[in-house]
Amino acid sequence: MSNKFLYIRSKLPGLRKVFYAFFGILVFVLISKLFNFSVNVAKEDETYQDYFNAHYKIFGLNLPKDLNFSGEIVPLNDFSVREALDRELVINTYWQSQTLLIHKRANRWFPVIEPILKKYNIPDDFKYVPLIESGLSNLISPAKATGYWQLIESTAKIYGLEINEEVDERYNVEKSTEAACKYFNESYNKFKNWTLVAASYNLGMGGIDNQLNKQKVSSYYELLLNDETARYVFRLLATKEIVMRPKAYGFLMRKKDLYPPIPTLEVYVDTTITDLAGFAIEQGFNYKVLKIFNPWLRKNYLTNKEKKRYKILFP
Repeated sequence: MSNKFLYIRSKLPGLRKVFYAFFGILVFVLISKLFNFSVNVAKEDETYQDYFNAHYKIFGLNLPKDLNFSGEIVPLNDFSVREALDRELVINTYWQSQTLLIHKRANRWFPVIEPILKKYNIPDDFKYVPLIESGLSNLISPAKATGYWQLIESTAKIYGLEINEEVDERYNVEKSTEAACKYFNESYNKFKNWTLVAASYNLGMGGIDNQLNKQKVSSYYELLLNDETARYVFRLLATKEIVMRPKAYGFLMRKKDLYPPIPTLEVYVDTTITDLAGFAIEQGFNYKVLKIFNPWLRKNYLTNKEKKRYKILFP
């Protein structure tokens, strides 16, 4: 064994001590850093929570002291009525994006809907029906209810709307509003109560009549109904409240934030149009504009075998 090897062996215990000391210092430093990190994180979380509490607020809502639908008093002294209304007010107040869009769209479409309701002697409050039915959008429900008023095909045809492969007047706001008004008047002749008329728009006249007879009551507010119909009138009431008094529910909008009504030019046709894109260009517009203003035209042509007179709108 060489002297050099003996020398290294004699140094090993000292090297081990140095290594253990270094390792111990390293562990201590790491533990200290972890401790300081956790302390800093805790302080940051505490500061953040204080800031959150100071700046983020969700408020309970004051319920209106009195409320009516189409002149019919809402019995707010009934706790079940108050709580049902409170639920819909909370949902629509804090579903800000949808409620903002409803405000914007209502400003455009109420001037179209209101005169038609008046023409058919329907209370003005029914203008809120398409807001809760479709958000004033041309939706198609899982049950195939279509358009702003969410009419199913059979009902729409009963009240005079044309529906085929080329034309679907449920997408025509004026004509679908007239169809809804005819339904409302028929329902009112049956129930003599506008609140029940509104509920029947969701459940059907037969469905409401059946429940009134089965439960031996005469008021919507006394009925035990499926969840959708039980909420329906309260959704109408909440939407009416928020749209009429937006500031009371935290919605601050400038006039320029709302969608303005768009004046339209009426073009009448009673012949076949083989190419609606070409027809739109002839009028000085394009196919996109034609479809935005006339979504009831479902194809890119209009056969019109019966030579009906159609009104096509352009801005």
